[in-house]
Amino acid sequence: MLDFKNKTVVITGGGSGIGKAASLAFARQGASVHIVEWNREQADAVVKEIKENKGSATAHSCDVSDQQQVSNVFSSIGRIDVLLNSAGVSNIGRAHNTSEKDFERVFNVNVKGVYNCLHEVIPVMQANGGGVILNMCSVAAFAGLNDRFAYSMSKGAVYSMTLSVAKDYITDSIRCNSISPARVHTPFVDDFLQKNYPGKEKEMYDKLAKTQPIGRMGTPEEIANFILFLCSDEASFITGCDYPIDGGFIRL
Repeated sequence: MLDFKNKTVVITGGGSGIGKAASLAFARQGASVHIVEWNREQADAVVKEIKENKGSATAHSCDVSDQQQVSNVFSSIGRIDVLLNSAGVSNIGRAHNTSEKDFERVFNVNVKGVYNCLHEVIPVMQANGGGVILNMCSVAAFAGLNDRFAYSMSKGAVYSMTLSVAKDYITDSIRCNSISPARVHTPFVDDFLQKNYPGKEKEMYDKLAKTQPIGRMGTPEEIANFILFLCSDEASFITGCDYPIDGGFIRL
């Protein structure tokens, strides 16, 4: 089950948070992991951890919003069996107070970055007889979240791109799905609380956690476990789907 031996897995944003957990999980299952990350220090640290546990991993410095950089990195990797589009940024703000600069930053990373990776990986997968693409969406694409205008926009686009790719390349044996986590306890959450609620971090953390019916935030490892399944041969009949992994946030 969930065997990734002899498979090459590319993970954007694989140096932290959910991307890091996924990098470690794929490596444990035998994959050759390529971490595509703008923060090379973080990527190198994850590669070191993987290699210390007898896994295979390589770090690549890359800004996913730059198509030429993405092209250069993907070309250097060669065969790609699985692509996890996990790189992303967030922004706090509503339509009237989101600056053009912030809007473009979110769009360039979360939307154009995913497009750039799809643009480069699909011909590689076509040539190899198929592959799996998993995009990181969010409950923000489906539920109105306060003060997340630009971020919600970007995740709505990720969902639409997932459906388009699944439809367009199904005859190429390329599967494409997305997952939509709710709040997950990552370093991003801790940094956000420290920056915006100094001295009230625990209070605000508990408040955010309780917005989910299950009563807590998810862990990166819980998300990574589901990622493994959707990218595995055991999920070979699944394409064109988005899966909330949200502690009941959307439905309950």
